[in-house]
Amino acid sequence: MTEKSPKGWYSRGYLPHYDGGQITQFLTYRLADSLPQNVLRNLEFQLERELITEREKVIQVEKYLDQGIGKCYLRQPEIAEIVEENILKFADIKYKLHAWVIMPNHMHLLLTPKAGFSLSEIVHSCKSYTSTKANKLLNRTGRFWFPEPFDRYIRDCEHFEKAFNYIERNPVKAGLCENQNEWRFSSAWHRRETERGLPAGE
Repeated sequence: MTEKSPKGWYSRGYLPHYDGGQITQFLTYRLADSLPQNVLRNLEFQLERELITEREKVIQVEKYLDQGIGKCYLRQPEIAEIVEENILKFADIKYKLHAWVIMPNHMHLLLTPKAGFSLSEIVHSCKSYTSTKANKLLNRTGRFWFPEPFDRYIRDCEHFEKAFNYIERNPVKAGLCENQNEWRFSSAWHRRETERGLPAGE
């Protein structure tokens, strides 16, 4: 069986993505109702007219996400556990997982795909499984996640460190806790529990 070649730059109609094979990526998945469409359209308008850069647009989106807009289904432990279980299940199988956090209406991942697994396949598998399970538990139908994630490939060691720290400090930045390892659904919390010799998840 011939291994698939990375896609490189591609788009499914919403956002540009870069699938570079075994290249570390910073991913943001957000819930479908986490960002008002008028806000997103305004940011796209500014970007098209070069009033802001792509990076400035991402910063603005992340500020809105941290405000906890929408129903914030991921605030419910049983829903966050579905996502957490899926993230951890495939770590070291489909990807090397460096850092992660599940926020009330979005989540961040820092990962490197393993050989034979494309970024698009990893994203689709996670979103499909978790949305089905979450909707069933919530007794709802309809879109759970926004159709596409934000993804940024990691350029160098400095970029990796900034992305890692941003992810683990996101709950503190959003005012959800005082110390990053206090946020239950995060790599920082899991690392603390492992260092204490306790089973993660208890």
